[in-house]
Amino acid sequence: MKVTSFPIDGPLLLEPQKHGDSRGFFSEVFREDVFARHVGTVHFVQDNHSRSALKNTVRGMHFQRPPFAQGKLVRVTQGAVLDVAVDVRTGSPTYGQHIKVELSAENWRQLWIPAGFLHGFCTLTDNTEFLYKVTSFYNAEHDGAVLWNDPSLGINWPVTADSAIVSDKDSKAPLLADLPALFPAILPAVILPAVN
Repeated sequence: MKVTSFPIDGPLLLEPQKHGDSRGFFSEVFREDVFARHVGTVHFVQDNHSRSALKNTVRGMHFQRPPFAQGKLVRVTQGAVLDVAVDVRTGSPTYGQHIKVELSAENWRQLWIPAGFLHGFCTLTDNTEFLYKVTSFYNAEHDGAVLWNDPSLGINWPVTADSAIVSDKDSKAPLLADLPALFPAILPAVILPAVN
């Protein structure tokens, strides 16, 4: 599995190998020992699976407050998305900056997003299926969102506000500036070099 870091400390791009023949393919999409070598000890407690029927569906930008903050390992098994994570760790030198990457069934990439980040995606195709593992159970009282197209985030989405398909809840999310500190201190993270 190829693992690559980003200029923002924490998130990692994982690219599992596919072994195919006339029958189809096989792929190890998660190995605890390999993951731990790059991220440290992480305990996943819940797997989630969403389906978006239409292209231009935006889900985000979501987070869970401590003590239920979630790290996420995300991937796409059908279709494609532009996946985005924004650093909102108070005191982080990259606070407010984001990374974005295309995840698709074709490129088979995965993205690790540690706690302390907003997360969201926009579907690039119809009938997109998105799977993700999380490190903390869903907790409605600690669930939150920031407006997906908050200008302060500087995200160049592939859709406009008029063409995006957004839930009522996400369309009414506050701006980041209108919220108190979401993560009061930098969460522990190990700075890793890119691994080929």
